[in-house]
Amino acid sequence: MEFSDFRGIIIGLSTFLIIGLFHPLVIKAEYHLGKRCWWIFLLAGILFLVLSLLLGRYSFTWSTVCGVIAFSSFWSILELFEQEKRVKKGWFPENPSRRK
Repeated sequence: MEFSDFRGIIIGLSTFLIIGLFHPLVIKAEYHLGKRCWWIFLLAGILFLVLSLLLGRYSFTWSTVCGVIAFSSFWSILELFEQEKRVKKGWFPENPSRRK
């Protein structure tokens, strides 16, 4: 077996872990910073999108993983605003020390 035989498994596992990482990251970011930190996810998404394009010449696997991180970052912007709504509904705790 070669490394290329495991690319699908590596990409699938990486995607699973990335999504699992971004879920609590969005919750923590909204709790501590509010929705005003959306631009950090935008910059991270752009950075990993460019990295994905650059790595495409050298490694399909790493290019794909960077692409997954990029679009998970973009999706997190939407989730950040949705998380604020979930906090207002009382589904998640509100940070009492954050200014409104």
